[in-house]
Amino acid sequence: MPFTEVLKAVFPFLDGKDLVSCMLVCKHWRDIARDDYFWKCICAKRWPSICKKPTTTSLTYRKLFLTFHKRQRRRTLLPPRLSFDDLEFYIDIWAEEAVIFSEVIPGPVLRTGIKIHPPGTCDILKFHLERPDYKLTVLVEPRFTVRSSQTVSVSLFVGRKDTNKIARIVNKSLFDYIDRTSYRALAYDYLDFSPEHPFVSGIRAWISLLFLEAGNDGAINVFGIAIDFCDVANSEDEVLRLLDMLDWK
Repeated sequence: MPFTEVLKAVFPFLDGKDLVSCMLVCKHWRDIARDDYFWKCICAKRWPSICKKPTTTSLTYRKLFLTFHKRQRRRTLLPPRLSFDDLEFYIDIWAEEAVIFSEVIPGPVLRTGIKIHPPGTCDILKFHLERPDYKLTVLVEPRFTVRSSQTVSVSLFVGRKDTNKIARIVNKSLFDYIDRTSYRALAYDYLDFSPEHPFVSGIRAWISLLFLEAGNDGAINVFGIAIDFCDVANSEDEVLRLLDMLDWK
């Protein structure tokens, strides 16, 4: 049997990686291995249903295999369009129906966060605040105290100084879970995204009251606030991209 016929008999049994290697041996082998029949044999093992489709000149089986045989590398994302310098956060907290905290926090202040923990901060809370997962934190001045019998709720909006638009992050959500081991009271809400992103949903924003024990009656002395989007965003750039997708009004 002529050597060329031997190659034509063997090539259909090779996998794609080996056939590519054969194309590098010499020009003669490369010319033979370019026959789309061999690549159809390879594609038939991976995606047999695709091989039922008539081929076109624009998409050969060889091109099909080389395009899809391995996972695409994650593409490098462009820098976020937003900056914390352009943002300000509006935080309102109620105990029952009385406002106990209402402030506009500049984006750079939240980004800088709490650098020095107040005296009496428990080790577990310090560990949480120092963990690498990304969070926005700010000290509360003046501090306020919440009794265990009170119902406490929070709203959080974010504004863009460059466009004067506002988006909702949390809307009158209850702090319905108090973790006394880590000295945090937690509330969350689901983000509202722009209609430009119809398939993005179910992502939560978390807001926590950071506190010290205020006495034996179970009251908490709040010294700080933490905000995170750790369902999906664990870096500054990821948080900014997420905020950019909100339904800005």
